[in-house]
Amino acid sequence: MLHFPRWQAIAIIIVSVFGILATLPNLFEKEDVAAWPDWLPHQQLVLGLDLQGGSHLLLEVDAETIREDRLETLRDDVRQTLRRARIGYTGLEAEGRTVHVQIRDSADIDQAGRELDELATQVGSLITGAPATEDVSISHVGDGRFALELTVDGLDERVRAAVDQSIEIVRRRVDELGTTEPTIQRQGADRIVVQVPGLDDPERLKDLLGQTAQLTFRFVDMSMPAEQAVESRPPADSIILYTDQGQPYLIERRTIVSGEDLVDAQPGFDQRTNEPIVTFRFDSSGAQRFGRATQQNVGRPFAIILDNEVISAPVIREPILGGSGQISGGFTVEEANDLAILLRAGALPAPLTVLEERTVGPGLGADSIEAGRIAAIIAGVLVVVFMIAVYGLFGIFANIALLVNMTMLFGILSAISATLTLPGIAGIVLTIGMAVDANVLIYERIREEQRAGRSAIASIDAGYSRALSTIMDANITTLIAATILFYLGSGPIRGFAITLAIGILTTLFTAYMFNRLVVAQWVRARRPSAVPI
Repeated sequence: MLHFPRWQAIAIIIVSVFGILATLPNLFEKEDVAAWPDWLPHQQLVLGLDLQGGSHLLLEVDAETIREDRLETLRDDVRQTLRRARIGYTGLEAEGRTVHVQIRDSADIDQAGRELDELATQVGSLITGAPATEDVSISHVGDGRFALELTVDGLDERVRAAVDQSIEIVRRRVDELGTTEPTIQRQGADRIVVQVPGLDDPERLKDLLGQTAQLTFRFVDMSMPAEQAVESRPPADSIILYTDQGQPYLIERRTIVSGEDLVDAQPGFDQRTNEPIVTFRFDSSGAQRFGRATQQNVGRPFAIILDNEVISAPVIREPILGGSGQISGGFTVEEANDLAILLRAGALPAPLTVLEERTVGPGLGADSIEAGRIAAIIAGVLVVVFMIAVYGLFGIFANIALLVNMTMLFGILSAISATLTLPGIAGIVLTIGMAVDANVLIYERIREEQRAGRSAIASIDAGYSRALSTIMDANITTLIAATILFYLGSGPIRGFAITLAIGILTTLFTAYMFNRLVVAQWVRARRPSAVPI
């Protein structure tokens, strides 16, 4: 066991050196590390919200808006389906979760039933991979009256899908802020936890995440003045929307193109007025629809609408065939930049409500780091003193392995860009204590073998070989527990699990492989007749 093939010894040394090198960037400023040669590691340890400071938000997806939007879509589908089939109807209305419609001619009831049955779509398998469930329940309540009800399971599935989609969009928006390692994850059925370490402007984060950013381009309805529509009643195919200054516009419900057709949006400045603007570019399909619509409606105003608010309503002077354009609306530079971020990230499927907001200041994070550093130093010193006092020279070998262990642990955390949290520091302190457990088992086994009358080399060899199974059993069971904590836990629990799991792996390597290599070199150099342990 004490004989090492040359390749095995070299491999242990190389792995140890790489682990130590991966730790080096944490000892220097980020600007200094950026100037290093490419062959050196550059990743630095990422501090979590509780250590670096930052913002914590708990968001809730507005399930009521999802229901209202789905109900409105269903009502429009009923209208278009019956019109396309040339079936007369009346009393089309939406209430609660149900759309009601009355068929005028009794001879059309059977055909209407067949047409409306096509609206009973299934959700689940395509949205989230869950078992498919009926989205709409259709029933003929008698006398030509149909009721189309949104099912509870279908709505729940759409909320789950909306949360999944919102998580990805929130992630894209937060990434645009240039922050490192944000934590964005689901909590419960309809909530999202967002933690952004190092963000010093939490209000801007709330503004970015609080906007749905549903951008649409629609024509202005010129059939009647907007003021008259406000006082009376707008046409069925139009709605009244306002600017941020309260000016009303009568807008057609039909959308020409939407934000889903955008492929890029960038902040810029108008060359004539030097005012901040947002330039945008459509994909090929959106460009074709937009070009065709502007070509057929020269001289007609169209509205650029963001979250049901009219940003501007320019008149089409000439066909816009290039698939690109600009949005102006009296923006500041930051507002133009934020709008570009929102449009690039995409629209949220439903509004997000801030349920909880916490801001951790850098001072509190610095206090946490200092407390963790003191705890680690105290734990390390006590362990070092104990090992030397109990095991003498072999205790020094164990302490060298412990130092390499800690260096490799920080190196691996840096290399994988893991986020270090306060519970993660607790995991490191726990690793310090656990790291010498393997050496204690080995050294006590060596003592037993030596008391049994075996030679020094035989005692050392038996100590390492016979303690291995016990060391593996103890650490593998702990590793399983850490893995379960990582997959089932969230936030601080995951931070603890990551450092604990990596600490177990580095402990197995340093306490057994590296320590054994050090002892083997000592035996080869000294040829002891007894083990000083």
